[in-house]
Amino acid sequence: MLVTGSSRGIGADTISYFAEAGARVVINFRNKEARALKLVAQLEEKGAEAIAVGADLTDADDVARMASTIHSSLGGLDILVLNASGGMESGMAADYAMKLNRDAQVEFLTAMLPLLHEDSRIVFVTSHQAHFIKTVETMPEYLPVALSKRAGEDALRDLIPMLEEKGIGFVVVSGDMIEGTITATLLQRANPGAIEARKEAAGRLYNVSEFAAEVALAAVEPIPENHTRYVGDVSDFLQA
Repeated sequence: MLVTGSSRGIGADTISYFAEAGARVVINFRNKEARALKLVAQLEEKGAEAIAVGADLTDADDVARMASTIHSSLGGLDILVLNASGGMESGMAADYAMKLNRDAQVEFLTAMLPLLHEDSRIVFVTSHQAHFIKTVETMPEYLPVALSKRAGEDALRDLIPMLEEKGIGFVVVSGDMIEGTITATLLQRANPGAIEARKEAAGRLYNVSEFAAEVALAAVEPIPENHTRYVGDVSDFLQA
């Protein structure tokens, strides 16, 4: 199984849950090789089988090399978790969020499709702020990410009929802001107090480990109605 953006945070914890359950796992990183290799070593110490493969998801050549490595190492994929996202980093082009969160998601899935098979499962990880952006406003600092994540979700949902023909499952996991993630940290820097305000409004926020467990469950449990698994209370989003 493969989790994109899995050298840290939600991706790393999701990978760890599967590795410790006996799955052979692929850790994907963009530029933090040392951190990815450290995670490989930690999992191997526990008897797990893991490899780290570097790839910028917006680079077609990188993605092609990753697909080739996975094919030669594992033969194929039972589970693909599309966890990597971004858009709040400094120094990136104005269209980077849309390029990564929409275009690269579709292109990456397409590149990995030959590695998937009947009964494989694809999981797309998003936030309530992105999933409900068409009906619920979000923090201005997060808006480019929210719009691009929702665009990516919509583009992937358009592929569901094709995936179902191949017997491949697809599910979206949507959660609130997650304490301890890089997104939460960047939002807090840009808008001090934003995460605390969201936590107060929501009652509680999941931490990285808790949310990763929900992502892992989404990869093995029956596909929910409308292909969407909501994590935590969404009543304030649904009432808008």
